[in-house]
Amino acid sequence: MTERVLTGITTTGTPHLGNYVGAIRPAIVASRAPGVESFFFLADYHALIKCDDPARIERSRLEIAATWLAAGLDTQRVTFYRQSDIPEITELTWLLTCVTAKGQMNRAHAYKAASDANLAAGEDVDAGVTMGLFSYPILMAADILMFNAHRVPVGRDQVQHIEMARDVAQRFNHLFGGGRELFVLPQAEIEESVATLPGLDGRKMSKSYDNTIPLFEGGQRGLKDAVARIVTDSRLPGEPKDPDGSHLVTIFDAFAADEAARAAFRQELREGLAWGEAKQRLVALIEGEIGPMRARYAELMAHPERIEDALLEGARKARATATPFLSELRHAVGLRPMVAVAQPAQAKAAAAKSALPEFKQYREDGAFFFKLTGAHGAVLLQSGPIAEGREAGAWVKRLKTEGAAALEGAPVQWDASAERAQVEAALAALVAAAQQA
Repeated sequence: MTERVLTGITTTGTPHLGNYVGAIRPAIVASRAPGVESFFFLADYHALIKCDDPARIERSRLEIAATWLAAGLDTQRVTFYRQSDIPEITELTWLLTCVTAKGQMNRAHAYKAASDANLAAGEDVDAGVTMGLFSYPILMAADILMFNAHRVPVGRDQVQHIEMARDVAQRFNHLFGGGRELFVLPQAEIEESVATLPGLDGRKMSKSYDNTIPLFEGGQRGLKDAVARIVTDSRLPGEPKDPDGSHLVTIFDAFAADEAARAAFRQELREGLAWGEAKQRLVALIEGEIGPMRARYAELMAHPERIEDALLEGARKARATATPFLSELRHAVGLRPMVAVAQPAQAKAAAAKSALPEFKQYREDGAFFFKLTGAHGAVLLQSGPIAEGREAGAWVKRLKTEGAAALEGAPVQWDASAERAQVEAALAALVAAAQQA
């Protein structure tokens, strides 16, 4: 069974080395596994909740898309798109909003954190809280449920949102599924084995701490300058060093080829390897993996139209799934075409009769002919000239009662655009109608 895995990337910043090790690299590797259908999207609607700087949003979308493509995301294998290019997601958000309890949204972590901070500061409980912040778990649920993702890799702080998506999906299935499971219930996938890189000061690498190592920005020089600022102890060259307490070693481990390389580096530190030399080794190690990607990144940033083309193609693939599914969901909640209204039995019978294929007989240049037309007037079967009208009528009668069996020896040919299967199906419909009459 093919499993769908979905990953969203909020477009409010520029990826750094921690993002690459903790999210980008493992996600790309996972997308290559057999039996996996991967969806990767730029969560640019989510970004609007956090950021009201249009230039930053625009720049971040470009940089993040270029980063994923440069890092090896195969757009032939995965579906890579912008959230804002899929209008079905916003419509689904409303359908889900209509079955989501406000009390459930009151318990969402982001809203709770904001309201608690307001109360602690003596402010109104909802001061500064937008409806985007309050209800964004529903938008996140729509992202996931639109493509019926089975697994969603997330950090522990996002598990609640997956649980909310499951609750909303269950409620929708119960109300509108009619015994069917319209939505798959997604599972949160916490990747415990994926490294969380420390920053320059030992805390988790984060722009909010200003302790990041750039992924592509600043080139090799930017990487070298950042690594030089990694905090180490004051032990001099030649003095034994403790690798187990070193942030530099943790970053080295994330890029080392294997366990043997990690062990060798640790041993050299115990034997007195200078921190300066260790940092040079780390720069060379990271550059060996990141350098070729940086060149691809620069090429993509110089040609944003290539990124645009890739995202539009991804949107086309995504909408090929989303559009028919949303039609099914609209029908489930009662947003149906008016032709679906029940008709009187007499009208139904007339409609069924008019939908049947039809034989037509005619005379031309002294000879008799007949033809079989489909429900929409397309010619399926055409006779040759027949001398007697009675003979033409006899052939029509045989074809109506015997169906395809009467084709053998009949003075007919089917239209070049009609498949034999179409002709046989049309005759079978006429035989069935004759038997019911």
